Amino acid sequence: MTAETETPQSTGSCCSPTGSCHDGAADVRIEQTDSVTTVYQVKGMTCGHCEGSLSEEISGIAGVTSVAAVASTGLVTVTSKAPLAEEAVRAAVDEAGYELVGPAA
Repeated sequence: MTAETETPQSTGSCCSPTGSCHDGAADVRIEQTDSVTTVYQVKGMTCGHCEGSLSEEISGIAGVTSVAAVASTGLVTVTSKAPLAEEAVRAAVDEAGYELVGPAA
């Protein structure tokens, strides 16, 4: 009769018992949390379809990470990785069929 010894489970990752997949090198993750949020006043939105059309066009601008349009107020909140050129926003709003008044006061 042989004695079986139980091997303790490793608390590391599947790569090694120490939990490092990188031969001891630190796992460094850099996240950019900086963003710019700008609220614009837009004329002409009347419904949810308007909100969607406008959001889709503005989302196509490089660097835009989110868009929230509200037809009842005419406000469009745009979050981007860096400040946007107003001309780019104006072109997107025009393409969607609406009028950019400018940044909301």
